[in-house]
Amino acid sequence: MGDSDLLFEVDSDGVALITLNRPDVMNACSGDLLQGLADAYRRCDEDDDIRAVVVTGAGRAFCAGADMSDAEKTFDVSGSGGFDDFSAAGCAVPAFSIRKLVVAAVNGHAIGLGMTLAMQCDLRIFAREGKYGIVQVRRGVMGDAYSHWTMVRLVGLARAAEIMLTGKTFTGDEIEALGVANRVVPSNEVLSTALELARDTAIHAAPLSVAVSKKLLWESNELTAAEVEHKETELHKHIMPRPDAIEGPVSHVQRRAPEWKGRVSRDWPKWPEGR
Repeated sequence: MGDSDLLFEVDSDGVALITLNRPDVMNACSGDLLQGLADAYRRCDEDDDIRAVVVTGAGRAFCAGADMSDAEKTFDVSGSGGFDDFSAAGCAVPAFSIRKLVVAAVNGHAIGLGMTLAMQCDLRIFAREGKYGIVQVRRGVMGDAYSHWTMVRLVGLARAAEIMLTGKTFTGDEIEALGVANRVVPSNEVLSTALELARDTAIHAAPLSVAVSKKLLWESNELTAAEVEHKETELHKHIMPRPDAIEGPVSHVQRRAPEWKGRVSRDWPKWPEGR
């Protein structure tokens, strides 16, 4: 996958690198870019050779949000099937839905949809020099891409309200203080930091364990403690009899890299229902 709006590559460690590639417009979202991102995420979910994912932007920005080159028609959907075909999801396959670790390498400015897409990722590395904001209320619309769900669960209601209801932009240090960033580093270190995290996970963490744990983490906010205990128990019953539960301790004691046998596509459990 290597069209003009999005680049996709996979390294020998099983880390997929997705690059939003419209640097001349700060990677503002086009229909092709969003479709390419959905296709890339879908491939990452389905391909067992891919164990972790990094998303970044080409040039000096991560993503400037909606393409406002024709400002008056920025939010006009009348030419694309109207509201019957409209979804505020942004990307048809959100990062939190795929069964691999997804790290956002936010190498520069992330505004509007660019920021809300980053919030769908599991981990977020931000450039200290960038400007960040969910500014949609200052553009006459509102936050999108599941942001009313992702932001509250990630930073709490009060901080989500400060970010989303004011529509302000924030510096990297301010985003870190608000709890949005996992790390804030100089812009020239963002991608290498994200790739290091992804590669370490791809090599040392069992893919099936990561996939199962990720799904439970993202749904845990809607569960009671008893429901979480039930699901953890049932999922352990699925994972513990498998070869990786032997390989993990043995490779650790032998001080070598593990050789994981589990495959997400083949070994995915029947998901336990709530109690």
